[in-house]
Amino acid sequence: MSSPLVGLVQAGLLVLAVVAVYRPFGDYMARVYTGAEHWRVERALYRAVRIDGDAPQRWTTYAAGVLGFSFVSIVLLYLLQRLQHLLPLSFGRGPVEPATAFNTAVSFVTNTNWQSYVPETTLGHTVQMAGLTVQNFLSAAVGMAVAVALVRGFTGTATNRVGNVWVDITRGVTRILLPISLAAAVVLVALGGAMSLASGIEVTGVDGHTYTIATAPIASQEAIKELGTNGGGILNANSAHPFENPSGWSNFLELFLILVIPLCLTRTFGTMVGDRRQGHVLLSVMVSILLLMTGAAWWAETHPNGPATLAAGGAMEGKEARFGLFLSTLWAVVTTGTSTGAVNSMHDSFTGLGGGVPLLNMLLGEVAPGGVGSGLYGMLVLAVIAVFLAGLMVGRTPEYLGKKLGRREITAAAVSILAMPTVVLLGAGAALALPGTLEALNNSGAHGLSEVLYAYASAGNNNGSAFAGLTATGDFFQSTLGVAMLVGRFVPVLAVLALAGALAQQQRVPATAGTLPTTGPLFAGLLGGTVVLVAALTFLPALALGPIAEALA
Repeated sequence: MSSPLVGLVQAGLLVLAVVAVYRPFGDYMARVYTGAEHWRVERALYRAVRIDGDAPQRWTTYAAGVLGFSFVSIVLLYLLQRLQHLLPLSFGRGPVEPATAFNTAVSFVTNTNWQSYVPETTLGHTVQMAGLTVQNFLSAAVGMAVAVALVRGFTGTATNRVGNVWVDITRGVTRILLPISLAAAVVLVALGGAMSLASGIEVTGVDGHTYTIATAPIASQEAIKELGTNGGGILNANSAHPFENPSGWSNFLELFLILVIPLCLTRTFGTMVGDRRQGHVLLSVMVSILLLMTGAAWWAETHPNGPATLAAGGAMEGKEARFGLFLSTLWAVVTTGTSTGAVNSMHDSFTGLGGGVPLLNMLLGEVAPGGVGSGLYGMLVLAVIAVFLAGLMVGRTPEYLGKKLGRREITAAAVSILAMPTVVLLGAGAALALPGTLEALNNSGAHGLSEVLYAYASAGNNNGSAFAGLTATGDFFQSTLGVAMLVGRFVPVLAVLALAGALAQQQRVPATAGTLPTTGPLFAGLLGGTVVLVAALTFLPALALGPIAEALA
């Protein structure tokens, strides 16, 4: 079992690795989205589908492209699953049930990767590769495209254009996600990750019986699953399985892949707006919340209040014994803070307070540092709210990055931050109130409430991790969680693009003595307080009945 010192050393190396690439990678992504020249392969793709890559679009056209592209992706992924028995490499696995196919299609297109099925017995390799892996790339690229469109809203002046959605998605895949994923997959194979087209390998157990261990083209999906903050495992044990996460070095690499784009996008933002201090403020808030959550979860798991865990010296139930308490806890905090959803331990087995931390991470809106693209635009929306609140306190029209924040801008920001709480609270409330749904719970009381709340928080925030203990295979959960994923993804996306369009149409206003400085610790504190305040006002009653009550029991 890994010692806390080993975990701290790995965490320190993780920080150094992110720091080393922060500046060059962040600036590189800025060049990707601001450069005028198209690669040859990109020009060929634009010609093939009759796209003018040099024509910027209004926010409405950009939004229509995102919605249309995502709708077609959902339909195609749904059909792939329903027609699985006709595809090669299906290994006799029949069509996926309609409710499960709908839930899975929505899940992977919305970058949620919630899985209500056992992957190695439900899906063949063709669906995994041509369906799920492809969506891991595309859904991540869509998130980055929306974030960049919002940044263009701040940098544009008296224009109704926010970029070209097809160019942004294409460049996100070809210039960022694909090259890094390819290199990471090769490294994962070298570290012991599995990569095979066979359905499984036969082994003889210690009891003399023959067993089949499932395998698949794992390393290629594992790389983009983490880099794109997707999280869906090609095996049911996810990142606790040695074929997906074979060693401490692979654990380090996967944590790095999860964090690198969301954190470095703050540098991209600062570079694109011409003031890197703006990006540093966002980064400081993200990292501060991440560190606070990690410390709270680690303390909770090393100071349990149950007799069995006290005797064991820590809450080791459900933890990854290879990595120990700290790395299991760090993984839980990182994946729920980045909308990744991959797990290397069971969150259902965490202590009351320890399990509440990943839940709270999601309920904060997953902006610390958030998913690929979604973390940046989520934090920028909260920055707009923070500036607006400051303006109310001093009686002045708020301004952020030289743009006035009026009714249109604040309405769009409000819609963006209210979509997730709406689906989480309504969905969890309906699940707890309707007859028959409580039968899906394996626990009662405060822990059972946490299981249901966690499921809808995971879906509404497009995270995808499961608290476990909740059997979500019934039609009610399949459909309502699917709706939560759709609303949690696309309502904020539409609101963010509307905000981008409203900002881009404005002339920049010069800063005056009354302008709130947004590059120092004062604004960082205000922004961090806004993140916590919005979540506290919305979810404190539910948290008090769930993880807080369990922790105090």
